[in-house]
Amino acid sequence: MRPLARAWLALVLAFLYVPVAVMVAMGLNASPLYALPLHFSLHWFAALAGDDAILLATRNSLLVALVTCVVATAIGTLAAVALARPDLRGRGVLQALLLPPIGIPWLISGTAMLVFFSWTGIGRGLHSMMLGHVALATPYVVLVVGPGLKALPPNLEDAAKSLGATPADAFRSVTLPLLLPSVVAAALFAFAVSLDQFVISYFLATPGVTTLPVLIYGAIRSGFTPEINAVSTALLAASVVLLLGFARLAGVGGFLGRR
Repeated sequence: MRPLARAWLALVLAFLYVPVAVMVAMGLNASPLYALPLHFSLHWFAALAGDDAILLATRNSLLVALVTCVVATAIGTLAAVALARPDLRGRGVLQALLLPPIGIPWLISGTAMLVFFSWTGIGRGLHSMMLGHVALATPYVVLVVGPGLKALPPNLEDAAKSLGATPADAFRSVTLPLLLPSVVAAALFAFAVSLDQFVISYFLATPGVTTLPVLIYGAIRSGFTPEINAVSTALLAASVVLLLGFARLAGVGGFLGRR
């Protein structure tokens, strides 16, 4: 059965990655009409530097992702620390409440945020995108930081307190440095989630103020050009780098055991 299993695995990997490989290849093809054979060229990537709409959308995406990364990591890390306390009342209920935001379809979340922000007067735009992305990314941060807290020796903070440290000093001097790889991994994951987010950004975007995934979707609907392949390849490369960094720090996948 081993050759059959290898053949099946090869088919699965081809199903997953061949479309991506074709997109990258067409982004590096000189022909605007996807003609073969492939002639390597960086023309379409160079054209991105002169496209003001793409540059503005890229700046918006990076700004929203950076704010989401910082805010969601801070909130999620503190929430994970609070949930790790054995004396916290209702800890099981609070932990269970973290799962629905992850399981709810993004289409439902985007609709709910659009209605809520319109009803409360917050409106749409970059500020509402930041709020929506933070709400989406925070549960992931808690789930990444939580296992890191469980892996720490349980009595380190108590030992620091017995030597005269305040609870805040014990956390800042003892727990946080040991937890730093998990916190950085959670921050990278939150950044990647925000950078790739389309649905919530699409619902909360305003004319002239959009993010890169929404711009790519709009460009595909109006007319597909090789520049879309180029910008999609750049976004893919950024996402892969972030997720590989997350995997390295969190010790998942092929990086398991290398922490």
